[in-house]
Amino acid sequence: MNTTASAPTPTTRALAWCLHLLVAGLLVLVPVRAAAGGAPHPAAVVAGAALCGLVYAAGPLLPAVGRSRRAAALWLAAVGGVWLVLLALSADAVWLAFPLYLLQLHLLPRTAGVAAVGVTAAAAAGGFAAHQESFGTAMVLGPFLGAAVAVAVVRGYQALYRESEERRRLIGELTATRADLAAAQHTAGVLAERERLAREIHDTLAQGLSSIQLLLRAAERTLPGAPGDASRYVGQARRAAVDNLAEARRFVAALAPPALEGATLADALARLCAATGTRDGTAARFRLTGEPVPLPTAHDVALLRVAQSALANTVRHAGPARADVSLVHAGDRVTLSVTDDGRGFDPERLPPPDPRTGGYGLSTMRARVQALGGTFTVASAPGRGTALTAVLPLDPLPFRPAPEARP
Repeated sequence: MNTTASAPTPTTRALAWCLHLLVAGLLVLVPVRAAAGGAPHPAAVVAGAALCGLVYAAGPLLPAVGRSRRAAALWLAAVGGVWLVLLALSADAVWLAFPLYLLQLHLLPRTAGVAAVGVTAAAAAGGFAAHQESFGTAMVLGPFLGAAVAVAVVRGYQALYRESEERRRLIGELTATRADLAAAQHTAGVLAERERLAREIHDTLAQGLSSIQLLLRAAERTLPGAPGDASRYVGQARRAAVDNLAEARRFVAALAPPALEGATLADALARLCAATGTRDGTAARFRLTGEPVPLPTAHDVALLRVAQSALANTVRHAGPARADVSLVHAGDRVTLSVTDDGRGFDPERLPPPDPRTGGYGLSTMRARVQALGGTFTVASAPGRGTALTAVLPLDPLPFRPAPEARP
């Protein structure tokens, strides 16, 4: 029988079966003792015990008893009434008072349950005294002591059950929270990877394709008057396409940029400046200051990408005659600076990034640097050139997803 509002657990089911077995054993014991002891009216005692057993067995079979306080109270009243009849026939029926205490405390509200237990204890004491044709303290003490033990046991069990239910609820909430956290971390990882891919595509494939487009336009403008120059532009575009294809392959394989394979960051920056001068006609110079130290791969990649993006933006938008790239190793940090003498701009009046036009440059560079615990600054004014500076610590903070960047 389900004696709780919640679904029965293996423990509650075991306790319910123990109670059923206790009642069944006592109902068998009463007529057996009546027959063996020569008590009057043994047939009536057997009939009373059988009727009591039938009324009791109806409880577990009626779903309403486990769901409704009113139905439980009516069933308990019926069981108690039949028990009183049996108690009037046999003094041994007094032992059934204890399982009745347990049922009343489980199925009735707190106050009503205690009151019902008191009435049952009084009836047990009175019935037993009537059979003994005497009255003594022990006759009262026994039923009421049993009632007190039953109240203590049931209250302790209910307290433990509530604590167990609360613990189970907390475990369920913790499991749900961990699942939500895992889902949030997965979503954050997807967004961070998407942002990283956007930066990589902008700094590699998009920049390379833009250079190829510019070179092919230059070749188109020189035809048919200067086929030699056009051929040179086409050759440069072909080399840019080869480099871009290599970048794409390394990008898919999540490897370092090909410019860093077997070379230091300084070597890669020097080659980048030389390629910019040859391909775009802008005099790009590289300067190394300080004693170079090996950098983490993430630092090398980030600084190279910043330099690539900065020079590409300079050639495309600033129209400079000269650009300077400097790499400074100083103590606990490394600094990359890219300056030009182009037309400049107002950093406070830049439009927001537009993926349709490829406007990810400054925000992407800032995000790369900040993701490694560094700082990124832009100094520019209309007609006065531009200076970009990225500073990375040599003892970097643990990598974290870049915050949303603003130009």
